[in-house]
Amino acid sequence: KWGGGEALSYPADMYLEGSDQHRGWFQSSLLTSVAANGIAPYKTVLTHGFVLDEKGFKMSKSLGNVIDPRLVIEGGKDQKKEPAFGADVLRLWVASVDYTGDVRIGGNIMSQVSDAARKIRNTLRYILGNLNDFDPATHSVKYEDMTRVDKWMLGRLSEVRGEIADAFDKHEFFRASQAITNFCITDLSNFYLDIAKDRLYISANEDARRRACQTVLKEVLDVLLAAIAPILPHMAEDAWQNLPYKVEHKSVFQAGWPTSEAHPSYQSEAWAFVRSVRDDINACMEKARVDKVVGANLDAEVFIHVPDAGNKAILQALLHDGSMLVNPRPDSFNGVDDLRFLFLVSGVTLVDSPDEVNKVCDKYILPMGDADSGSLVGVKKAQGSKCERCWFFSDSVGTNEGLDHVCPRCAHAVNAKGGLPATPA
Repeated sequence: KWGGGEALSYPADMYLEGSDQHRGWFQSSLLTSVAANGIAPYKTVLTHGFVLDEKGFKMSKSLGNVIDPRLVIEGGKDQKKEPAFGADVLRLWVASVDYTGDVRIGGNIMSQVSDAARKIRNTLRYILGNLNDFDPATHSVKYEDMTRVDKWMLGRLSEVRGEIADAFDKHEFFRASQAITNFCITDLSNFYLDIAKDRLYISANEDARRRACQTVLKEVLDVLLAAIAPILPHMAEDAWQNLPYKVEHKSVFQAGWPTSEAHPSYQSEAWAFVRSVRDDINACMEKARVDKVVGANLDAEVFIHVPDAGNKAILQALLHDGSMLVNPRPDSFNGVDDLRFLFLVSGVTLVDSPDEVNKVCDKYILPMGDADSGSLVGVKKAQGSKCERCWFFSDSVGTNEGLDHVCPRCAHAVNAKGGLPATPA
């Protein structure tokens, strides 16, 4: 017994020590326990390597390369040379390295870890800010009523949740850390959250396409906070205390792991292709941007030739000619699953031959050999007038009386919000 308390269990749940103890404490206690009681003294053994400096040398006072955890957390006298990273960033470093071997730590490494923590924090801030008027009890949208991209996101979220849970169960914290970071950067920031801005910022408050996106963001937030809580506890609790809707628990550490139903994977191969085309468009856009043909992506329209018939059909199913910015929307279009929204460009045209792309787009073309999608992508300046609210170019801008510089879609949203403010006399 320890201090008069309850005795520790035998055998122990876990032995945790450095890899040098395989021939030390692990072995000596094993031999003693087996000889005396016929069983191993532990249920699980978890070993770790040693912490080295940034160059891979063993830390030594004589070398002056010992790194004090307090210095990492609080910083040194010269904050420019020795910045304060905080406890959360140090914990993220611990979780991000494969402790089964020797690990390195130093200023440059901690700066990289700090950048990863900042990206996770920015993701949380984006989500929290866009849930400001969302009440899960009244505004949530059913899965069957969601758009294709929302269903894909929920399926991807369930996959990531499973990966993180499995990593935690196996004490492979570096896998959990990588899954969280990659999900925040690759799936959310670089794609879903980027294309979500249009419906979150442009749509009327009660627009179904906006509420569906908020429903997805709420589920993403539930998973992210539970996943980062063991690694970034202060960040997780800070976000929890700023949730804009009522929750049952006062702390993220009382809430536990999400119990919501997992969603099936949804057309993952098709969406992987769509995202690869989007990446190709962004690469091609840089050429036009350097020559100042376009500024933002919405200044452009793109022409795409897809040699593979199956892949072309994937894009064709996400193209709604002329129905994107009109109001009311056609019943066949949900206002989200359109290539112009997914690529954030003002126009998308699928053509049957490479010559058509070359003819229209001149020199702003990404050859098939350089394209991850295997498609030929070209960019040109968009036609029509620019909507001052959503920034899409369209021939329909200015067709609503009293709203001369916006498209019909934005005119509807403005009127739903009470119209334009009165002009001072």
